[in-house]
Amino acid sequence: MDALPDPAQVTQIRPGTPRLLRQLNDRAALELLLGGEPLTRAQISERTGVSKVTVSQVLTRLEERGLVTGAGAAQAGGRGPNAALYSVVPSSAYIAGLYVDKDTVSAAVADVTGRRVAELSVDPNGDDPVVLIRSAVERLCLDAGISLSELSSVVIGSPGVLDPRTGDPRLVVNLPSWHEGLLEGLRGVLHKPVLIENDVNLAAMAERSSGAATGLDDFALVWLGTGLGLATVIGGQVRRGVAGAAGELGWLPVHGAPLPTNLRHPGAAGYQSLAGGMAVRALAASHGYVAPSAEAAVRLAVADGSSGFLDELAHRVAIGVASVCVVLDPGLVVLGGSVGQAGGSALAARVADEVARICLARPRVVPTAVPDEPVLRGAMQAALAKARAALLASVAD
Repeated sequence: MDALPDPAQVTQIRPGTPRLLRQLNDRAALELLLGGEPLTRAQISERTGVSKVTVSQVLTRLEERGLVTGAGAAQAGGRGPNAALYSVVPSSAYIAGLYVDKDTVSAAVADVTGRRVAELSVDPNGDDPVVLIRSAVERLCLDAGISLSELSSVVIGSPGVLDPRTGDPRLVVNLPSWHEGLLEGLRGVLHKPVLIENDVNLAAMAERSSGAATGLDDFALVWLGTGLGLATVIGGQVRRGVAGAAGELGWLPVHGAPLPTNLRHPGAAGYQSLAGGMAVRALAASHGYVAPSAEAAVRLAVADGSSGFLDELAHRVAIGVASVCVVLDPGLVVLGGSVGQAGGSALAARVADEVARICLARPRVVPTAVPDEPVLRGAMQAALAKARAALLASVAD
């Protein structure tokens, strides 16, 4: 017979107080409604396991706090009045997402349901980044008809390496004016929670939410454009690395290409010299496809059904993809960025065949399924997640 446990080692479990139970019930109902679908009391009761009487009390409290409102009536299938529908109040929180690159700033404001209420694009014009972003956010709020104080969170996507300890830019080749202390400066002028995130990581979040990697916990996004990038999602989390440099694919050493000598810019070296925008344009031109950008050249080749150029491009892309797969074996590789999108399934299929030829891993390779603005979409999703988390935390106050 087993010995009885030492009473001193037994964890004491305190019963839930009425206040705690109310908070848990309020949070469960609000989280359900934040999913975006209007629900009846009966539906909320069924999905949360809380009695209909308690759900009525929960909805009353949430309505009093301005978080939930009536949303019409459900269509009844039989006799009797239609059941009332409830939804989250859209204006209970607003968020802003921005994508800042050397040529443009694209930004948008959305309410807590994710519906965009204002958007804009502006030329950076070499402005101080704090002034630039504050101006863009203030214009967005003005266009949306809200005050800056109504914003719950702001997330900014940018290329480059971010310091994982401070969240500040550490190396942003395309934005030389971005500097240490930028994040503190932005928080100071906006008086809001602000997060700066790597652009390719945000694109991967968008891909996982509503793109080719929807619902997957493990995949890789290879970004093909003017520059190169990589986002790896492992166990549902983006891998950033100890120094924040995970995914800087342009610096990958490749056989036959010179090693990068300038650690602040790969230039015509490493993998960038093989599959970066300038290299792709040059390769396309050698096959007769002269275009103002790598993306335009790839589109011409796909439309023309060119096998020579696309085969050689796929071989170059496969070198980077195989390098990722021999270490991580992600199962799915998404080709994103302007070149990945332009190449579509024609390029992705060739890359998959080439990777299978040179690598033990057999990943499924597909083009991005996010139609446009992947970085901005990812920034808004990240900001929305923060705003919703803050709302859920507020019901415990």
